[in-house]
Amino acid sequence: MRLVPVAYLASYTLSLLGNSIAGIALPLIVLQMTGSVLGMGALAAATAVPAVLAGLFMGVVIDRINRRTSSVLTDLVSAAAIAALPVVDLITGLNLGWFILFGIIGSVGDVPGLTARDALLPAIVRHGKVSSERLMGMRESLGAVAMLIGPAAAGTLMVLFDGSTVLWITAATSLLAALLTLLIPHRVGDIARDLPEADADAVPASGWTQLREGWRVLFRSRFLMATTLLSLASVVVLAALQALVLPVYFTLADQPGMLGYVLTALAAGMLLGGGSYALFGTRGRRRWWFVTGIVGTTVGFAVVATLASVWVVFAGAFVVGLSGGLFSSLVGVLMIERIPEQMRGRVMGTQNSMMTAAPPLGIVIAAVITEFVSLDAAAITLAGVWLVAAVVGLLARSLRNLERPEGPSTGTQRGRRW
Repeated sequence: MRLVPVAYLASYTLSLLGNSIAGIALPLIVLQMTGSVLGMGALAAATAVPAVLAGLFMGVVIDRINRRTSSVLTDLVSAAAIAALPVVDLITGLNLGWFILFGIIGSVGDVPGLTARDALLPAIVRHGKVSSERLMGMRESLGAVAMLIGPAAAGTLMVLFDGSTVLWITAATSLLAALLTLLIPHRVGDIARDLPEADADAVPASGWTQLREGWRVLFRSRFLMATTLLSLASVVVLAALQALVLPVYFTLADQPGMLGYVLTALAAGMLLGGGSYALFGTRGRRRWWFVTGIVGTTVGFAVVATLASVWVVFAGAFVVGLSGGLFSSLVGVLMIERIPEQMRGRVMGTQNSMMTAAPPLGIVIAAVITEFVSLDAAAITLAGVWLVAAVVGLLARSLRNLERPEGPSTGTQRGRRW
C-alpha cells in the first residue's frame, strides 16, 4: 500500500486511541486530584456543548483551508490542551477550573479533527490509488482496535504511572498523529476546484451563508438524511446499552467484570466486519451489503435486549459489532461519493456534531425507563428504536440504489436529491 493511505490510517488510529485513553483517564485523574465525583460530571457537561458547537462551525473553516493542514492543526490543539494540564500542575497545581478550561479548548480539536479526516477521505482514495471500500473497511477495523485497546491502555497507565505522566502520554498520541499526517503531501489536502463555472460562481463568501448552504445540502438530500438518521439511531442505542443498560445488568447479576468482555466482543465483531468489507466490499451489489448490515444489527440488538444470560448478551454484542462494521464501512464509502467536495467540512461537521450530541439522549431515555418501569423494558425500547430505524432504512427509496454513480464521485450538482 502507498504512503498516503498508510499515513492517513496510522494518524487516524493514533488520534482515536488518544481520545479513547483520554475519555477514561481524564475523569479518573479529575477524581484523584479533586476528590469530587461531581467534578467528573461537571467536566463532561462543560466540554460537551463546545464540542458540538465546534463541530458545527469549524466545518466552514475546514472547507476553506487545506484539509491536511486542518487535520494537523486540530491534533495539535488536542495535544496542547492535554499537555497544558501537567504544566499547570507543576506551576500552580490543578483544580477543577483548569480541567474545565483545557477540556473546552481540547473539545475544539476533537469533533473538527474527526471532520477534517473525514473530509480528507476522497483525496486519500484518489492520491493513494486505493479503493474506497478497502480504505473504509480498514479504517473501521483500526477504529475497532483503538476502541479495544484504549480503555485497557488507560486503566494500565493509571495503575503504572501518576496522573501527570498519563496526561503526557495521552498528549503524545495526538502529537504523533499530527506528525504522521504531515507525511501526506500538502497537495493531497487541497480542496478540489473542478466545479462547473455556474456552481463555482454561486459559492457564497460569508461564513454564515456557507454554513447554511451546507445545512441545505444535508437536510434537502433524502439520501443524506436517511443515512444520517440511521447512524444517529445506532449511536443512541449503542450508547445507552454500553453506558447504562449493560452496566446495570451485570451489576445486578453480580458479574460487573463481564462488561469489559462484552465490549471486547463488540469491538472484535467490528474488527471482523470492517476487515471483511475491506477484503470483499467491491464484490456483489452494495444493496446486499446494506441489507446484511441492517438486518444483522437488528438481530444483534434483539439478542442483547433479551438479557437472557451473560453469554447470550455476549453473542448479541458480537453480532452487533460484525454487522455494524459492514454497515459503517459501506456508509463511509457512500459519503465519499455523494457529499459535494466543497461542502464536506460543513456537511460532515454537522453530522459529527449530531453524533456527539446523540449519546446522552439515549442514556437519559434508558435511565428514565429503567427507573420508572424496568431494565428489561429499557432494553426492549432501545431495540425497538433501532427496529423502527431499520425498517425505515430498508424501505427508503433513496437507499435502494447504492451503486457507484457514473462520472465524478463528489456529488457536485447543485440541488440534486439522492
